[in-house]
Amino acid sequence: MKAYHTIMARQRKWMFFLLAFFVLGAGFSPYPTVFIGLTLGGTVSLYNLWLLQKKVNDFGDAVIRGERPRGLGLTSRFAAAILAVLIAIRFQEHIHMVGVLVGLLTSYIVMYADLVINQMLKTDEEGEKNGS
Repeated sequence: MKAYHTIMARQRKWMFFLLAFFVLGAGFSPYPTVFIGLTLGGTVSLYNLWLLQKKVNDFGDAVIRGERPRGLGLTSRFAAAILAVLIAIRFQEHIHMVGVLVGLLTSYIVMYADLVINQMLKTDEEGEKNGS
């Protein structure tokens, strides 16, 4: 479980880094509406990532205890994404809709990138141990 908590923390750090980048883009780029959309979508994506990680952790704990595990919170994550889209629709002159949709995907991009990078590092470490 320690490795899982390390992965969770690393993914959240990447999400905070991306959110900081989106906020700076909103403040200093010539495309503030796009970056505001990315910030809104990224914030909801970070919430969904945190919620998913918490639910997966609870799921694993329930399985270890021999109890029937609860769901992974699909409804609440969808509701948060729908709320972000509704906010973007309501304030469409200030928030770019495509930015919101891309921002909602950032947690999945971060999870996939984390997986790929870890696999590449693991392969490099195994090659060094074998003398290659």
